[in-house]
Amino acid sequence: MTDAPPADFHVDEALAARLVATQHPDLAGPVRLVAHGWDNAIFRLGDRYSVRMPRRRAAVGLVRNEQRWLPELAPRLPVAVPAPVRNGRPAPELGYDVPWSIVPWFDGASALAFDAETRGVAVNAMADFVAELAATPAPADAPANAFRGVPLLHRDEAVRARLAGGRVPEAAALLGVWERATSARAWTGPSVWLHGDLHPANLLLAPSGALVAVIDFGDITAGDPATDLATAWLTFDPHSRRVFRSELEARRGVDEATWDRARGWALLIASAVVEVAGTTGDFGSVASYVLEQVQLD
Repeated sequence: MTDAPPADFHVDEALAARLVATQHPDLAGPVRLVAHGWDNAIFRLGDRYSVRMPRRRAAVGLVRNEQRWLPELAPRLPVAVPAPVRNGRPAPELGYDVPWSIVPWFDGASALAFDAETRGVAVNAMADFVAELAATPAPADAPANAFRGVPLLHRDEAVRARLAGGRVPEAAALLGVWERATSARAWTGPSVWLHGDLHPANLLLAPSGALVAVIDFGDITAGDPATDLATAWLTFDPHSRRVFRSELEARRGVDEATWDRARGWALLIASAVVEVAGTTGDFGSVASYVLEQVQLD
């Protein structure tokens, strides 16, 4: 992504190939760079696999969380997810002293490449995914995350400062959205499993817009279900958002306070991206769209 933060670790095709050949030689094959994401670089490995390598220090613990929990969650979910096929060890002898993973390759394109109307084709499958993930009991040792699943008021100071900083457009209107979200009744139910980062860059779609897989579980945690419900604004247009809400309300009984908090989560995530990346580029343009959407309903 052109607007992703700078890398902390140098990763390239040669390093990915050497890691696979050294630690998992039975899976060795042609390696090709597919994407530099926000936190990780993705390489295609042969026809069946991909190599997921942290490019930032912040992603190291997140990869470990995926390696620990995705194998348990994947069989329970109605959508394909990148449960690691193999776990890669840190390799200081190769200059790469962090964990990495070999995961399945999914034939799909990032939902960033689709307009919001086309992404709406995936709305029912997304509702199924969110409902099933949140229905899975989260154990006491689920990963803690200071930035996802927590009460919105924990993020109040940071969001207000962001809206006052001059980089986020229409900040006065967005402040009203934020204040409604933070004044909504807090979540008092049990902590549920959360993907934590359900925006279009973490969805893979078929050419038709159908959902192929949900990827990048680095922020996996447990807490307020409103965090994942924010995808209603992060991913969809108003029509598909109504469908998404209807599906979740029918299956999970989501109340208005939870939707208000969900809209706050969408604002929180999108404003953070705009502050870092601006309103252009792959991430910035989607974040700018989200900030428009949260003002609509």
